[in-house]
Amino acid sequence: MHNHPKKPATIEDVARLAEVSIATVSRAISKPEKVAESTRKKVNAAIARTGYTANAMAQNLRRQRSHMVLVLAESISDPNFPGILTGLEKVANARGYGVLIGNTDGDVALEEKYLRFLSAGTADGLILLTGHLPVAGWPEQSKSLIPPAVAAATPVQHDNISYVCTDDRAAARIATEYLMSLGHKRIVYVAGPKGNVLSERRLQGYCDALSQSSEPMSIWKIDGDGTSLGGRAAVERLFIRDTLPTAFFCFNDNTAIGVIGALQDRGYDVPGDMSVVGFDDIPFASNITPALTTIRQPRSQIGEHAMTALLDRLAQPNAPTEGKELHGDLIVRSSCSAPKT
Repeated sequence: MHNHPKKPATIEDVARLAEVSIATVSRAISKPEKVAESTRKKVNAAIARTGYTANAMAQNLRRQRSHMVLVLAESISDPNFPGILTGLEKVANARGYGVLIGNTDGDVALEEKYLRFLSAGTADGLILLTGHLPVAGWPEQSKSLIPPAVAAATPVQHDNISYVCTDDRAAARIATEYLMSLGHKRIVYVAGPKGNVLSERRLQGYCDALSQSSEPMSIWKIDGDGTSLGGRAAVERLFIRDTLPTAFFCFNDNTAIGVIGALQDRGYDVPGDMSVVGFDDIPFASNITPALTTIRQPRSQIGEHAMTALLDRLAQPNAPTEGKELHGDLIVRSSCSAPKT
């Protein structure tokens, strides 16, 4: 059996998939303003699905503006996602753009699939909520080949990509200083997943606060994974030690919720015996008992600034890239108190 190379897609393939005539496909590519928007979207989607990108007509389509932005998210179930999306869509709608959402689940093949929207001209630019560069086919060296992109919520280190996020380091320092102001001296940081950029930034802020103490305070870090189960597991690992903390600063609210649940299961009172602070201020944070003290991320503003940065880049491709870090607010609720004497 011979493996024959796959034939390149033709304009007939695009027309058949879009259920329009070849003439309509040609018109949608060469004179999109003369084609109904619904038809143009069908043609663009068919081009993306067939991989009809090498053809000179599709090359021409890439020179046209689709007025769509692709948002790549690792998980749309992330409680931070809806707030960021609200900000993204607010600015996009105001400036005549639509939003396409790609939920990747960390899958390289899915990332590659979604990137075809850019190569086919279905989307003009990219918002990254994944915390990393798209793995498949992303040109690391040639800036001229990198489509306009902005990272939101989690910085992506690349000379040609701007980012917008919370100032995690400063916010973590504020959270830790709050616990210190209550009199806590044994504060443990329950980290996020290994290698997570945000976890490292928040660890730095925690260390910054401890270093400013008038008396020596030990850095105390225990691994977590960003989930409530990971928070529970971190507490169980702590109980094999001779010394327990009086306070927990957690990578995120899910971790903090797991920590509180594990402490309560062991008969400890929160905050009477131990205090807990989270990070994010997800909707559930105010509905647990005790209500969680946490850092509120400016999710909508992150989305607004990220979309503004991307659309400005589309208007001025040679504009310099920049990083913007927004202030996170400490929200004091009921999960913290002075340590027992």
